[in-house]
Amino acid sequence: MTTSDWGRVDGDGTVYVKTTDGERAVGQMPDATPEEALAFYTKRYENLSLEVDLLHQRVLTGVLSPEEATSSVKLVREQLVDVHAVGDIAALVRKLDELGPVIATQRDARRAAKAQRVAEARAEKERLAGEAEKIATGRDWRNGANRLRELLDEWKKLPRIDKAADDELWRRFSSARSAYTKARKSHFAEQDEKREGARAVKERLVAEAEALASSTEWGPTSGRYRDLMRDWKAAGPAPKTVDDELWRRFRGAQDTFFGARDAANAALDTEFAANAVVKEALLEEAEAIAAALEASGDLNAAKAAFRLVADKWDEAGKVPRDRIKDLEGRMRTVEQAIRRAEDDQWRRTDPEKSARADDMVSKLEAAIAEAEAKLEAARARGDEKKVRELEENLQGRRSFLEMAKKASADYR
Repeated sequence: MTTSDWGRVDGDGTVYVKTTDGERAVGQMPDATPEEALAFYTKRYENLSLEVDLLHQRVLTGVLSPEEATSSVKLVREQLVDVHAVGDIAALVRKLDELGPVIATQRDARRAAKAQRVAEARAEKERLAGEAEKIATGRDWRNGANRLRELLDEWKKLPRIDKAADDELWRRFSSARSAYTKARKSHFAEQDEKREGARAVKERLVAEAEALASSTEWGPTSGRYRDLMRDWKAAGPAPKTVDDELWRRFRGAQDTFFGARDAANAALDTEFAANAVVKEALLEEAEAIAAALEASGDLNAAKAAFRLVADKWDEAGKVPRDRIKDLEGRMRTVEQAIRRAEDDQWRRTDPEKSARADDMVSKLEAAIAEAEAKLEAARARGDEKKVRELEENLQGRRSFLEMAKKASADYR
C-alpha cells in the first residue's frame, strides 16, 4: 500500500482521499503502479487548485461581477463535493468560503456606485429638460435647433433611472422639443409668407424703376426714385432665390437713370461755365457797392447801383451746380448788407416815432416852465423845504429834456 499526506492506494489499485469526514474512494487504477495512481489523482487536485486560485484572483481584482463571481464559486464548489482528486479538498473549500464576504462587499459597492450613477443621471436629465424648456420659450430659431439636437444626443448617452422619474423627465424634454419645433415651423411659415409678399412689392417697384430709367425729367424722377428706394427697404427681404435678381434689376434701372442725369448735368455745367465767369465779375461790382455804402452811408445810390447789377445777374443765366452755393451766397451777403442799411434808416426816420419824440419835448418844456414858476414863488415865500424839492425836480426834468431833444434830432 502506498500513502501520502492526503491519500493512499490499496492493494487492488483503489485510490482514497483523506477528508475531515474520513477516507473516500476517488477511483481505481489496477493496471498502474500505486505511485502512478496516486500521482494521477494528485495531478487532478493540482489542476483544480489552480482553477480555485484563478477564480480567487479574478474575484479579488473585481474582474467578475458579483453575479458572475457567485455563479462561478457555486459551480466550483459543486465540483468539490465528490471530486475525484487527492489533496487538501477542505483548503480549497475554505478558499472559496473566503470569497463570500468579498463578493458581498463588491455587491454593496456596485449597488452604491449604481445608485450614484442613477442620481447623477437624474440630475443631468433634469438639467437637460430644464435647458430644453428654456430654449422652447426663446426665439433663437437657428442655434436653438442645433442645441436641442446636441441635448438629445447627450440624453441618449445617459442610463435609465427609475421608470416613473425617467418617463416624467422625458415627457418634459420631449414636450419642450415639440413646442420649439412647432413654434419654429410657424415662424418660418410666417417669414415665407412675408417674403412672398415682399416679392410682389419688389416686383412692382422693379417694374416702375425700369419704366422710369429713360425719363429726362431729372428733378421729379430723382424724387420718385428716392420714394421707390424707401419702399424697397420697407418691403423687407423676398425669397433668397429671387431677391438678389430683383435688386440687380432695381439697381440697374437706377444706375441707368442717374447715369444719364449726371451726363446731362455735366453737359450743362460745361455750357454754364461762361455764365459763372460773368457772375464773378458782377459779384465784384456788388461787393464794391456794399463797401461804398458802408463808407458813405448813401443808401439811395447803393440801391440804384445794386439794381443794375441784379438785373445783369439775372440775365447772366445759370451756373454749374458746384458753383451755385458759393456765388449765390456771396450775392446774398450784399443783399443783406443793403437791407440792413434800409432797416437802420427806417428806424431813424420813422414819422410816428419822430412825432412822439417832439411831443415829449413839448410836454417836458411845459412842465419845466411850470416848475420854475413854482420855484420862484417858493423863494419869494422863503419856503426852503419847497425850494429844495422843486430844484431837485427841475434838475431831473431838465436831464430828461436833453435826452428827448437828442432823440427828436435823430429822427430829423
